[in-house]
Amino acid sequence: MTARRSTPWSRMWLAIGFAFLYLPMLVLVLYSFNESRLVTVWAGFSTRWYAALWQDRQIIDAALLSLRIALLAASAATLLGTLAGIALARFGRFPGRGLFGAMITAPLVMPEVITGLSLLLLFVSLAQLVGWPEHRGALTIWIAHVTFCTAYVTVIVAGRLGELDPALEEAAQDLGATPLRAFLSVTLPILSPALLAGWLLAFTLSLDDLVIASFVTGPGASTLPIVVFSSVRLGVSPKINALATILIVAVTLAAVLALWLAGRQAARRRAGAMPAAM
Repeated sequence: MTARRSTPWSRMWLAIGFAFLYLPMLVLVLYSFNESRLVTVWAGFSTRWYAALWQDRQIIDAALLSLRIALLAASAATLLGTLAGIALARFGRFPGRGLFGAMITAPLVMPEVITGLSLLLLFVSLAQLVGWPEHRGALTIWIAHVTFCTAYVTVIVAGRLGELDPALEEAAQDLGATPLRAFLSVTLPILSPALLAGWLLAFTLSLDDLVIASFVTGPGASTLPIVVFSSVRLGVSPKINALATILIVAVTLAAVLALWLAGRQAARRRAGAMPAAM
């Protein structure tokens, strides 16, 4: 089967698609170096808003809080999601499997407003019944993010385990490995790309969340999306453009690094497979 050759028409639509996706980002990056306080009026090149951003303690503190919550939430969600994915993919038809699967996938289809409101009512009820949590803040945001991020990790891990041949673990056990040793030595390395993908997805969802965090947060615990949304409601500040530019650059560098590492790993696999094929 031969591959289709690209035509000028298809290349034009591809260029339109890329322009639709990335042109607004390029404009935002350009206006982050604008001298003017007005974000839509170009008054010359300047980096003053990056210096002003660095001096804005509210934004810096919110960014650090968001990063800390995202790191902890992604790690906890990856652990819980891996255990749930293994249970769904390997334990067969155990009692309550349907209910367990429905509870896992519910956060995927539930509107964020409903999820945030239900978590808010949960924390308020717990505070009235047992006195915990006393205040809503970083801890309640972390619990809320772990709750919905676990569902995404579970789907990724369960899907990858469903494609994995159980005979690989069985072969390792036939050679004398314990079930735990077979899982750690055989299954876990094969599963590591799915774990990394789940962790990165959970980290991104936690860092980007606004709706759920706004329900479960309290005074003194504002994440970066909440601070940005609050400032945009009063008018877009050039500091927000500078902040967005820094995030775009960081994400781009991370993506380039991930592609480079994946390319090196693929090259090593090909190099290792060539002597075996000869």
